[in-house]
Amino acid sequence: MRYPVEELQEIVTGIARTELLPRFADVRRTHKRDGSVVTEADIVVQKKIGAALSARWPDVALLGEEMPTDEQGALLINRRPVWLLDPLDGTSNFAAGVPFFSTSLALLENGRIVLGIVYDPVRDECFTAVRDRGAFLNGEKLHARATGLSLQQSIGLIDFKRLPRDLATRLAGSPPYASQRSFGSIALDWCWMAAQRAHVYLHGKQNIWDYAAGCLILQEAGGHSVTLAGDGVFVNSLSPRSAVAAADGQLLGEWLVWLGITPTSAR
Repeated sequence: MRYPVEELQEIVTGIARTELLPRFADVRRTHKRDGSVVTEADIVVQKKIGAALSARWPDVALLGEEMPTDEQGALLINRRPVWLLDPLDGTSNFAAGVPFFSTSLALLENGRIVLGIVYDPVRDECFTAVRDRGAFLNGEKLHARATGLSLQQSIGLIDFKRLPRDLATRLAGSPPYASQRSFGSIALDWCWMAAQRAHVYLHGKQNIWDYAAGCLILQEAGGHSVTLAGDGVFVNSLSPRSAVAAADGQLLGEWLVWLGITPTSAR
């Protein structure tokens, strides 16, 4: 394979371990114009992973979260392959001392995500996927088996903040699942769904670097996802996307019925 997963995994895990974990105890933060947090770790990890990828694959462009928006958009309309990098997904957790964050890398070719890596340095868990070749956690294949659970018995990963207000109110007042979590790293949310650590998922607004790798990992593990509009989650665009997902098809069906969504496509 032109882009060997093992080599890419070594780049991502090595830099994330070296640069994120030592800074976790001593965070230096600033804020972007939109109010979101950015730390020294975001900048350093993006720079070092970008340099390592460029040295090995100079023909592949890099779209990183910490780049100017106009540069990001230009890369997506270019016909070259593009790395989609979130150097620190879960920056607010990282800055607050909450041990739930990750580094996410995906490869975009011909308008499709063909490879994804998400690394959690705290747990030393590396999730990987190559399109049509399956998903793996630390080398062990992931299988999103039928849970046997009803929606009422399931655990939901739900991000209320970015949902339409009426839907968030409905979920808060009459939750259809047994219990709910919100952890704060989109990339890891997708991966935890793939590992069946939760059963249904809902998020109202994700950027392409947030979800690209994780969405492929869930798909390759056998999970299912659509947007709140019922179409496929991934688009080759900077436009934020909603995501509705489940560990198995039957559970997704129940979840969509409760949400009132008619899917045009899934997975």
